[in-house]
Amino acid sequence: MTKISRRLFLKKAVAGLAVAAVAPSLASCEELGGDSHKIRKIAPLAGKYDVVVVGGGPAGFIAAIAAARQGAKTAIIERYGFFGGMATIGYVAPISVFALKNELVIGGIPWEFVKRLESMGGAFIEWPKANIDFDIELYKLCCQRMILEAGIDIYTHSAMVGCEMEGKSISSVIIENKNGLETLESKVFIDCTGDGDLAHMAEVPMQPNPEGELQPSSFCFILSGVDTKSDLLNKCMYHNGINGPSQCKPVREKLLAMKAAGVDLPDFGGPWFNNVMHEGSVAVNITRRAADSTNNRNFSAVECQLREDIFTFTRVLKENFKEFKNCYVSATAPQAGIRESRRILGVHTVTADEYVNAFRYEDSISRGIHPIDIHASKGTHQTRIDLTKPAYVPYRALITAEYPNLLVAGRCISTDRQALASLRVMASCMGTGQAAGAAAAQCVANNQTVQNIDTAQLVATLKEWGAVL
Repeated sequence: MTKISRRLFLKKAVAGLAVAAVAPSLASCEELGGDSHKIRKIAPLAGKYDVVVVGGGPAGFIAAIAAARQGAKTAIIERYGFFGGMATIGYVAPISVFALKNELVIGGIPWEFVKRLESMGGAFIEWPKANIDFDIELYKLCCQRMILEAGIDIYTHSAMVGCEMEGKSISSVIIENKNGLETLESKVFIDCTGDGDLAHMAEVPMQPNPEGELQPSSFCFILSGVDTKSDLLNKCMYHNGINGPSQCKPVREKLLAMKAAGVDLPDFGGPWFNNVMHEGSVAVNITRRAADSTNNRNFSAVECQLREDIFTFTRVLKENFKEFKNCYVSATAPQAGIRESRRILGVHTVTADEYVNAFRYEDSISRGIHPIDIHASKGTHQTRIDLTKPAYVPYRALITAEYPNLLVAGRCISTDRQALASLRVMASCMGTGQAAGAAAAQCVANNQTVQNIDTAQLVATLKEWGAVL
């Protein structure tokens, strides 16, 4: 019998149910009148697909393109009106890290995206690490073009509010937008929500919650009127490892001295000032507060505090550094950035020991080279472990043992906290997204579950695209 996720909110009357019916626990069709067709009356079928990708961030839009290019009829769901995830809704820059000593670590469709964005004048590649500075608006446009060219159906401005299950198999997701509630059916689903929202709705087992607080959220913003030609900015706003540390040490030392002298300043990270391809403007990553992005009340309250912090730090920069004396906040990100939340308990969990030692799995499908980077939830501390060689990610970290048609990619894959602190960055998310999209299409083509696909065939496909495995 089909059952509905307990997080599905039914907003119209069904079979005598008044105005709003909320299923507080897993509700079967019987509880909704005993007829699955009644569900369709309030959430009509909008499309049937081979692959549905939930989330249009770095993992999601790459996953959708990968699936569609393999011939799968593909749809992508995104709650904002544009794609790019933390790059475009969080103003997190640069895209880190594609290479080690001028040698690509992550290739294929992710690198194709970078080169195309560069050709549009929207990207600057910082060798030898291949961190990618980008124009936020051109990033959005490049995503959109590549998605549309791949023939993917787009459901933007759409929030996923539930899923229908047949045993452990997901039969559909239910979205809400200006059309009301709608249903999308699919053979395979890919959760690229970052927070593992679809997996959570389907009651997939998750990694245990960490002791203490999660890594903090940062609310990034754009400062304009900055002297980006100054020596101070030129030494810190490029993240190639050549000009010095990307963390702006003179500003950091001044802020630490102010706090030590008793000035009431919020906790901060960095600061990091990032190139956005426009003279006089930088993306700023400085704010930090402990937050739980999976708790609406908590995250909303923390974002309000972080917004205050943005203007506090802007005032401090204006008053203490000549390079910022004319600066102003020209844009704040649509939402605060998220470093850590839910991760699935997959068939294999990538550990820090495996990751740091570049353990190569038989089913390796992506890589990573960003440092393990753990931010303290309180204070200004940051723990960093640099990698000496690129790490690997196994296909088994993208799937669970029991769910036959669900893959995950991006931040919610199966890792421990330390490995996550590297794999959460955007280039790595793109790599796992590429693998998930290719795997989903392969499952559809061969009528296989995600647990039973030929990983050698998957790896061969990825290598044909230029993945570095």
